[in-house]
Amino acid sequence: MTRRTVIRRGGMATAGLLAGLAIAHTLRQIGARVMWPAERDEYRDENFALIDSDEPGVVIADDGVPLATRTVGDDSAEFTVVFVHGFCNSMESFHFQRRDLARQWGARVRMVFFDLRGHGRSGAPSTDSCTVAQLGRDLAGVIRECAPTGPVVLVGHSLGGMAVLAAAAQFPELFATRVRAVALLSTAAAEVTATGISQLVRHPAVEGFRLAVRTAPVLVQFSRSASKHVVTPLLHVSSFHGPVSPTLSRFTTMMIDRTPVGTIEKFLKAIELHDESAALPVLGEMPVLILGGAHDMVIPFANSRELAAALPSSELVRVREAAHMPHLQFPEVSLTALDRLLARLGISARGEEAVGG
Repeated sequence: MTRRTVIRRGGMATAGLLAGLAIAHTLRQIGARVMWPAERDEYRDENFALIDSDEPGVVIADDGVPLATRTVGDDSAEFTVVFVHGFCNSMESFHFQRRDLARQWGARVRMVFFDLRGHGRSGAPSTDSCTVAQLGRDLAGVIRECAPTGPVVLVGHSLGGMAVLAAAAQFPELFATRVRAVALLSTAAAEVTATGISQLVRHPAVEGFRLAVRTAPVLVQFSRSASKHVVTPLLHVSSFHGPVSPTLSRFTTMMIDRTPVGTIEKFLKAIELHDESAALPVLGEMPVLILGGAHDMVIPFANSRELAAALPSSELVRVREAAHMPHLQFPEVSLTALDRLLARLGISARGEEAVGG
């Protein structure tokens, strides 16, 4: 590599860093913030690695990418609930659901968690395979391997919710015969409103970031880890609103930081262009939970309202003080809502048949 090439690539890495600064500034301009420092830290002693103790597995996607899984429960369960995490997250983002729902639902419900391609412990995908449609095929593959029989409930957050809808659009027979209910957290069926992530991915700074990643991904990855003062405001503003546990904030920051910068770049265009509206008729009269944060800048609550209007059997939950991570900042709200969703299928939190479920 010539000295000129090194200088040029270093310049691209710097452009990526400057893009991060511009994005953080854009988010600050929108106005949401996390109050800091928090008055208390209720999660100081929380074991956020709990999911590591669950049964590990690997599902090979149709293009050969390995998808890491964790399973709670066994084949004797009456239902299987599959959790699909969001963009730049990992299966650990459902920590509180994993922790509390296993106790509340008992052995009647098995839970399956997995990392999306390019995220967490899953394998690195090609650029062309980083589409919402492919995520839908990945989800269908996880269902086939980890829940080959019995009824299934799907819980998707953000990009994971888009993956659920993509699976419905491509595999309507799966939803007609196996999937009994769906929970869509902080997600959208099509391009999000102009105040959401679509505005950010069209920002000139992001285009510079994409160029930097394609030109010098190793240097840009290094610049991310060396510039937390750039990344932290972005994470705080988009994930939480109001007071938040410092431990929870650090957990979320580290989870997002572990996402390879290449994965981020590859999925940005997919999120911008996705349209899973064809999935909505497939869900039809199926029980659906739609939950979103009132202060979500990534996927504004207006998108949740649009989903609910298109799905007459859905329950719409607005988490008044939440941003894009309501299931992490206000887990009790999502836990209660998921209990109601399962109750509609005859499963109660007490492990007894729900009356009128």
